[in-house]
Parts: sequence; structure tokens; C-alpha cells
Amino acid sequence: MGTTFSIHRCLPGLMFALTCTLFLMSIPGISVSGEVHVAVASNFGQAIRLISERFEEATGHEVVLSFGSTGKHYAQIRNGAPFHVFLAADTERPMRLEKEGLAEPGSRFTYAVGSLVLWSPRPGFVDTDANILKTGSFRRLAVANPKLAPYGKAAREVLLAQGLWETLQNRMVRGENIGQTFQFVASGSAALGFVAFSQIKRPDRPIGGSYWEVPQVLYTPIEQQAVLLRGDNPVARAFLSFMRQDETLRIIRGFGYGTP
Repeated sequence: MGTTFSIHRCLPGLMFALTCTLFLMSIPGISVSGEVHVAVASNFGQAIRLISERFEEATGHEVVLSFGSTGKHYAQIRNGAPFHVFLAADTERPMRLEKEGLAEPGSRFTYAVGSLVLWSPRPGFVDTDANILKTGSFRRLAVANPKLAPYGKAAREVLLAQGLWETLQNRMVRGENIGQTFQFVASGSAALGFVAFSQIKRPDRPIGGSYWEVPQVLYTPIEQQAVLLRGDNPVARAFLSFMRQDETLRIIRGFGYGTP
């Protein structure tokens, strides 16, 4: 004989569970855990892992991180990807999402200002003026795709300013995002590459290899903005609020970024 399900028999239990949940939420310092899905520009990987860990410890909520190029994340969000927060590597895509009605108005802010470096894991290979770019004594130069990655766009601006963009085309290997570009260099697939300073800067150890910190006058400032995507998710709001706290800003600066 089958079992008959009765909503009336279960209703008292459901009401009790709901009442308990609302009661716990009303007590200061006690919260019901939830989760936030965050689309993150690849350059911010090390910093956001530490920030997310601190946020989870402080709130009991879970942070689900997805890394990739800013351009690809923008396309995914437009196609309905279920992200709650977008940490981009530029201002353009968050601004577009706001104008397109896919982000909460007034939620956009700058969380970090990135720096571009030319880096090689080999000590002494890159000098402080990056003369190696002109001498051409290397086989492969890694650059992120300028159409998808803001750091790739910045690298293109630098090489154009030096008259080397066309000259070095046949030596370039292009990463889909700055994370892949960094791996090309770290693995030896490319002798050197334009990467984010945050990828080689760590709060607890010296920078390995050799690098040229590209003068800011050679590329448009890499202002990285966060935005809350459409949908009323209180955990997402709490996460963005946490991103603006002093402790979080100290972590961001520790990875070589500027902060507003």
C-alpha cells in the first residue's frame, strides 16, 4: 500500500522550522549561513582567496569563486550565468552591466588599482629599463588577449608606445586571461611576459626572478571595479561591504595593488 503525503500533517513541523530560522536571524551576532557566487578577474586570485577565507570565518557564509578573463565573465553574465558579484579588472564591463540593467544601480565601486610588470623567473634576465624587448634576445613573450583581458590591453598599449607591437607579433604567445599568461612564463613556455604585479608580489616573501615595473604613463590605469549583480542576495551585499573594510584593503595592498 502506498503512503499518502499530507501537507496538513507536515505543516506544524515546517512552521516550527521557519519560526526557528527567523528567530535565529533576529539575534545579533547569529546568522543563517548562505553562499555568494563571485566571478573574479584572474589577476585577483591570490588576494580574493585570502579575503574569502576571512569573510567565511567572520560570517559563516560560503564564497564560491570562478576565475577567468573579465571579457569572458562579462559575456557569461549577459548570457545568464548565476553569479551574484562581479570583480572585474576594468571599469568598462561593470559600467556596461549597470547600463544594461544586469547590475544593481549604485553598487559599482573601485576595489583595487592594478600594476603591470614585465616578468621572467630568471634572475637578471629583465633589467629595470626592459632593454631586452628591444634587443630581442628571447624566443617567446607572453601577453594576455587584449580583447578579453584588461592587463593584455595595457600590455598592448605599452608595446605600441615603444613601437614594438608589430615587431614582436611573431614571438608572442597569448593567454586567454592573465592567469594563463602567467603560467606560460612560470612554466618556461615563454621566457618573459607582461603580467599583473599582484601575481609575483606576496606579503610574506620576496619577489623571485627579475622584472620591470612598467611606468604608469605608458598605459591606461587599471582601475578594477566590483558590482552587485541583479537579484536580492543579502550574502552578496555583505560580501561587497566586507570588500571595503580596512582589514580587506590591507590585504589588497599586501598583494601589490593600490586602493582607493
